[in-house]
Amino acid sequence: MDARIETTRFRVEGMDCANCGTKVNTAAGRIVGVADVSVSVMNGTMTVKHAPGLDLQEIAAKVGNLGYPTRPIGAQVAGEPKTGHASAVHVHGDHGDGGGLWWRRRKAVLTAACGTALIIAYLIGQFLPEIGHWSFIMALLVGLVPIGRRALAGAIAGTPFSIETLMSIAAIGAVFIGATEEAATVVLLFLVGELLEGVAAGRARASIQGLADLVPKTALLIEGDAVREIPAVELALRAIVLVRPGDRIPADGEIVEGSSAIDEAPVTGESVPKTKRVGDTVFAGTINTFAVLKIQVTAKASENTISRVITLVEEAQESKAPTERFIDRFSKIYTPAVLVVGAFVALVPPLIFGQSWNEWIYKGLAVLLIGCPCALVISTPAAVAAALSAGARRGLLLKGGAVLEELRRIDTVALDKTGTLTAGKPVVTDIVAIGHSEAKILSMAAAIETGSSHPLAVAILARAKEIKAPIPPAFDSKALPGKGVAGNVGGIQVLLVSLEAAAAETPIGDDVRARIGALNDQGKTVSVLLADGKLAGVFGIRDEPRPDAKAGLEALKQAGIRTIMLTGDNERTAKAIAADLGMEVRAGLLPEHKQAIVRELQAEGRVVAKVGDGINDAPALAAADIGIAMGGGTDVALETADAAILHGRVIDIANMIGLSKATMANIGQNITVALGLKAVFLVTTVIGVTGLWPAILADTGATVLVTMNAMRLLGWKGRLPQT
Repeated sequence: MDARIETTRFRVEGMDCANCGTKVNTAAGRIVGVADVSVSVMNGTMTVKHAPGLDLQEIAAKVGNLGYPTRPIGAQVAGEPKTGHASAVHVHGDHGDGGGLWWRRRKAVLTAACGTALIIAYLIGQFLPEIGHWSFIMALLVGLVPIGRRALAGAIAGTPFSIETLMSIAAIGAVFIGATEEAATVVLLFLVGELLEGVAAGRARASIQGLADLVPKTALLIEGDAVREIPAVELALRAIVLVRPGDRIPADGEIVEGSSAIDEAPVTGESVPKTKRVGDTVFAGTINTFAVLKIQVTAKASENTISRVITLVEEAQESKAPTERFIDRFSKIYTPAVLVVGAFVALVPPLIFGQSWNEWIYKGLAVLLIGCPCALVISTPAAVAAALSAGARRGLLLKGGAVLEELRRIDTVALDKTGTLTAGKPVVTDIVAIGHSEAKILSMAAAIETGSSHPLAVAILARAKEIKAPIPPAFDSKALPGKGVAGNVGGIQVLLVSLEAAAAETPIGDDVRARIGALNDQGKTVSVLLADGKLAGVFGIRDEPRPDAKAGLEALKQAGIRTIMLTGDNERTAKAIAADLGMEVRAGLLPEHKQAIVRELQAEGRVVAKVGDGINDAPALAAADIGIAMGGGTDVALETADAAILHGRVIDIANMIGLSKATMANIGQNITVALGLKAVFLVTTVIGVTGLWPAILADTGATVLVTMNAMRLLGWKGRLPQT
């Protein structure tokens, strides 16, 4: 891309159907200096790539003239905070109506006015039939004038073949052949359909807005010995906040004091609260259940996990899926073709076969209404937007419709080990006590490891805290390079060292060596504890598989997907983990080797997803058909991968693929409904069974059906981890 091209995102109010998005896209794209435009109807956003220095107000004014008030995201408006992400996720009403209840919006008022006028016209027609024709014309104008104005504005802005154009031609044509009552009814049904589309689109927007609403508006800031309440958006990095039981956590952060169970269900969908202690990470919007916590802020409001998720989902929804791009191209040919077919139906039978002009003009006008492409055009973006929103609420981020479509084709998943299949934190798995209790040898080991940040030391200290083993003070603690660590605990000289170093100090019996060998065969690191030169115990330590790893891999296998572990770890450890999980393994790999293996799999005709941490797996993530970052809360993971699993659940790989399949099935249903209803009503109109108002009912009905069907995806849950 030209380095001189700038990108600006806009909030566009009032878009509630594909037709709206097309008009906005075309109008902005025709401005000199604009290189590319992406519009998300469901989010009410537009991203414009443009030359530096281009007047952003010109873009806003051009789109605003169509009836869609527009402003750059981040621009200050009355009543919105100056800080944070709020302005980027604020939900607006239809066509500048603002938020609030749907029946108070401009479209609802116009629809009610049109309906009232139609009822009055009907009553006049009953009591004063001589002016009934004119009363229906007046009722028609109540709704048709705004529609005609939008059609004219769209034509001037470069969208001459809009649904408003087809509506206007059909309604005016109906007046000329005397079908005024039907024309007024058609306009009312059209407005009702648009109103229902707006309500349905609002549901999709509300899904993402709901994420933003999870974050509390205020926070309790600790300043020395004082605590004061401030707006959460004003929290600075490294600030310390107090979170009481029952409160939502106001920012991404790290616990610095206290321990509590955190209910992450609003963000992750997990039903059971997760116990978190000092040093653990917490997310904004999650709920502290039972104990007071002090948390150090690690991300500003505009950069916390929820804000980044919202931004990524909005940007993803602006990135069109291949199916959507195809339908957009198709509709540019389809809509003018509908006008030609309508004219053909209206003119050919009277001119060539001597049929009634009124009858066939009427049928031709009905064909125009049947041919409106709204339902077809919205069929894909509505489903994609709903799926992306549902995925985001489960911690699944997909960068656009193209990724969502491609995922269903995955037949091979290559996974990193450390931090992907495993938790990335070694834990004590085995304690063999010799002449002492387990608690005693754990206390001695923890005493001499206190203060160390080595992963094995952290594992021993964590296990001691877990079983509440006392940790006495140690004296003269020191590291023994290449061997381990030593210190004096309660007058006892304690060494925690490798087998070789321990054997140099005291004889190791065959039974103990056999036990150590068994632990080594399981891929575990072994540390031997000596107390005053005598063998006191053995610790087995390993980075264990995630709790849901086996279930997650089994779900992939049930879907017919091959799994393979690609790791830089040593072969013995890798094979031990792989055996536990029942999967293929390739070990001792450098990053370039992982990339080469991905290429080999692709050369075999396989569609490969690579799952890793987004850093040392970057070459393989880039080479794969789909790169998925596991535990992708880091900026690197979110930037390098096509998708990210924020909450580190292996089961979510299968969930992500399942979401793709569910979405494509939904899109197939939508296209079938959109084209099927049109085909049925086209035939029934030509043979004289149905007329104008059933035609527009078919179009608006199909649009609403398609949108509501797509919105079903908002309720998608996927498989929840076993608890």
